[in-house]
Amino acid sequence: MKPYRIFLLLVLVAVQLSAQTDGLSRVRAYRKANEYVFLREFFSLLSIPNLAADTVNIKRNTTFIMDMMTRRGIGQVRLLSPRTPGAAPAVYGEVLVPGAARTIIFYAHYDGQPVSPAQWAPGLSPFQPKLANGALERKGTLIHFPESGDSISPDWRIYARGASDDKAGVTAILDAYEALRRTGQHPGCNIKFFFEGEEEAGSTHLSEILDQYKPLLASDLWIICDGPVHQSGKKQVVFGVRGDAHMELTVFASRRPLHSGHYGNWAPNPALMLSKLLASMKNDSGRVVIPGFYEDMVPFTAREKEALRQIPPVDEQMKAELGIISTEIPGLSLMESINLPSLNINGMQSGHVGSNSNNIIPTTASADLDLRLVLGNDWQRQQQRVTEYIAKQGFHVLDHDPDGAERSQYEKIIKVINGMDGYNAQRTPMDLPIAFEVIRAVQKTTTEQVVLVPSLGGSLPLFLFEKYLQGKTIIVPIANHDNNQHGENENIRLDNLWKGIETMASLMMIESR
Repeated sequence: MKPYRIFLLLVLVAVQLSAQTDGLSRVRAYRKANEYVFLREFFSLLSIPNLAADTVNIKRNTTFIMDMMTRRGIGQVRLLSPRTPGAAPAVYGEVLVPGAARTIIFYAHYDGQPVSPAQWAPGLSPFQPKLANGALERKGTLIHFPESGDSISPDWRIYARGASDDKAGVTAILDAYEALRRTGQHPGCNIKFFFEGEEEAGSTHLSEILDQYKPLLASDLWIICDGPVHQSGKKQVVFGVRGDAHMELTVFASRRPLHSGHYGNWAPNPALMLSKLLASMKNDSGRVVIPGFYEDMVPFTAREKEALRQIPPVDEQMKAELGIISTEIPGLSLMESINLPSLNINGMQSGHVGSNSNNIIPTTASADLDLRLVLGNDWQRQQQRVTEYIAKQGFHVLDHDPDGAERSQYEKIIKVINGMDGYNAQRTPMDLPIAFEVIRAVQKTTTEQVVLVPSLGGSLPLFLFEKYLQGKTIIVPIANHDNNQHGENENIRLDNLWKGIETMASLMMIESR
């Protein structure tokens, strides 16, 4: 290439980068000027309960989000309802750019995990959002909502169910588009919005929606705004997720509760039976011993392995933060551990404890298992492997409560209910041309090196986007890593929310090709 052409190319690149930087500065200025308004709207959204099974409040959520979209000038705002009556719909909208040859869909979910209000900190209620001047577990305290014009600290946190997972994603995406529009800017390509209402319930009917609305949901890429930034605080771009499947186990013993003095040492104790069974599923090194559990794993590519090596280590930081000194699988880092299939006990129940404790032998003992899958594992096959292992331990496996005949015939009885809403893992190739554009767009919003992650430890139904739409997905999370998602005291740090708005705006400015 001739020198003057090289010079011209450099000038054009410099002009483009300068324009993009100026565009983000305008987005930031708009956000700073409207933080109070954004917070008010977000608090109103967080005040609506969002369990997928709560159809009344799910409708309130969809109505509120549709109003948010309409006020921002987004077109074709509508509900994408699955064929199954009563199932939660997705909220859809679009902004089409004349002449654009590329379409990017922005995804977040508005439903949340079940809540146990009694477990939340004093003064907190899951659907009554509150502000704190810092993390409550690090001596932060609750504060009043600011008045219009008051200074708002980026270190403040909002405590509420869905604050980080994933109504933060919904509001960051919509606020980003508003900031672009209000500052006289336009998306670089067609953008569409897709807000799911059943992600935390297993995305049970998402496949129906994707299959039913295939033409409408055709795209070059899905940007998934869900999950936390890296534990170091750096922004990250993630190319895959683990799959997920659940199982419910119930061990049966006596028909009625028994006095532990009169019958202890004689009547079988279901809590002990279940504990022994669960303990037998892993060895002392933390490895699952169920035959075939680690089979079928698709290895990482050379590029993915290199990306893993570049991820900043955070093991010592997280040990100190969590108050632990050892890990379940000795010798493996956090990143290595979460890229293996896992078997987790979500909860156990049998009899009573604390002030309700009584001297009995319980009649049953139950546990909920969470199976995380890596690429290559099939979620139903993993469930079957666990069931076969249980049978080999001498249990008679049922899918119902035992009747009298079964009780008189079998010594050890267990009911196994496989969750029907599992899904497989998914990974998007890291060397896609559009992937480099996503990385560049995120990098423009931070002075720190963006962390590139081949696969997240958590799960999302991205396998379904690939199966039904042949869609490519890339995750760009925004929440603080210590957001307590799925648990009590869920929160979002305001600085993460503000930076998330800028990140989503930068992604919307990716140009059409």
